[in-house]
Amino acid sequence: MNQPLAYVHPQAKIARNVVIEPFTTIHNNVTIGSGTWIGSNVTIMEGARIGKDCRIFPGSVISAIPQDLKFDDEETTVVIGDNVTIRECVTINRGTSDRMKTVIGNNCLIMAYCHIAHDSFVGDNCIFSNNSTLAGHVTIGENVVLAGMVAVHQFASVGKHAFVTGGSLVRKDVPPYVKAAREPLSYVGINSVGLRRRGFSAEKIREIQDIYRILFQKNYNNSQAIDIIEAEMEATPERDEIVQFIKDSHRGIMKGYFKAN
Repeated sequence: MNQPLAYVHPQAKIARNVVIEPFTTIHNNVTIGSGTWIGSNVTIMEGARIGKDCRIFPGSVISAIPQDLKFDDEETTVVIGDNVTIRECVTINRGTSDRMKTVIGNNCLIMAYCHIAHDSFVGDNCIFSNNSTLAGHVTIGENVVLAGMVAVHQFASVGKHAFVTGGSLVRKDVPPYVKAAREPLSYVGINSVGLRRRGFSAEKIREIQDIYRILFQKNYNNSQAIDIIEAEMEATPERDEIVQFIKDSHRGIMKGYFKAN
């Protein structure tokens, strides 16, 4: 460890080859995995569990208590996976009694000034661009991209492989594999570019497009669309993922396709 002018609590569990730059503060009840680099002026508070080979840039605050008036000093955590990059001035709050933890998956990139509130769960391989914000109790699937200044309402969910365009307000759930844009947030197609980059075949992409045409472009309500999809579309992991996401949605899903004026 390289920690001139840094403070590390003597009971924090820090792997031997972690690099800690000056003016950083690491509190008690913190675990940091091997190969992680922590820049200057970072504050890592009680309850942080940080994996291997992470990079945390100056000004970030990890595992501060939730900004929730119901919080009663429960012993909760922030769990950050391996190979996660957290850029300047990111804030990640620990959980409450609801989920007891806030979770960031492996291989994520959280860009500058993002905020991830208490009890939010973020899947692997996600990218959050600058100033994106998750309210409490949010669930983000794997391989999700939030462009800059996206704000996600508390208890909302974004399905895997979705792309949400910059400046969007996510008040309703965003299903898997789609692009979401406009105000109010609406379906504008599937995330075909992202899916191709991740190895989805052209046939699989067409299958997903066909499912969302039924759901969003045929003037059915959600229940009717689900019945048709289950009756007419071959059962595949992607079809079942979409159907189950919609059935499980508590906030309701975003609007279907419409032509902007």
